[in-house]
Amino acid sequence: MDCYLDVVVREDPEVNGHQIMATLFTKLHKALVLRARGDIAVSFPEHDPAVPTLGPRLRVHATERALSELMAGQWLSGMLDHVDVGRLSSVPSQAQYRAVRRVQAKSNPERLRRRLAKRHTLTAEEARGRIPDSAANLLRHPFLQLRSVSTGEAFRLFVHHGSLVSAPVTGPFGSYGLSPTATVPWF
Repeated sequence: MDCYLDVVVREDPEVNGHQIMATLFTKLHKALVLRARGDIAVSFPEHDPAVPTLGPRLRVHATERALSELMAGQWLSGMLDHVDVGRLSSVPSQAQYRAVRRVQAKSNPERLRRRLAKRHTLTAEEARGRIPDSAANLLRHPFLQLRSVSTGEAFRLFVHHGSLVSAPVTGPFGSYGLSPTATVPWF
């Protein structure tokens, strides 16, 4: 991953920046699904875990060839009125590295109860007794509010930026451009 490009959501008084970022990310996700190579990654260099927010900047990481192929496609169609697209650039030599991964929470006790009841043939009351409302595991990670293409259901894609390390870790990236172990340049 020696190259990157930034896509920055413009401020717009009429449209929420989080919605624009979610739409942008959904379009990138669809392009990565079609590409199916696992060679493109993302990060959010202006994320703020204290708020938590991902910020307005989506950084796309890959080789020059992979980024050129991605940008030759139409994944940004309909977005150019809402974003500024930077030019393809080389990663600075002093960059550090970090893993950017998806975090999933078991935060819906009702869903967990239904699953438990179905798997173990329990009644709703028995499942409620085993999984109280306090079982919700709420996350304080920044997230994107997305909609599943396959089911149409809304969900939150929580993103965690790992600790900084001095050497890169290679590996594939999923269709969201995230990986539990592989790193991206951080600068």
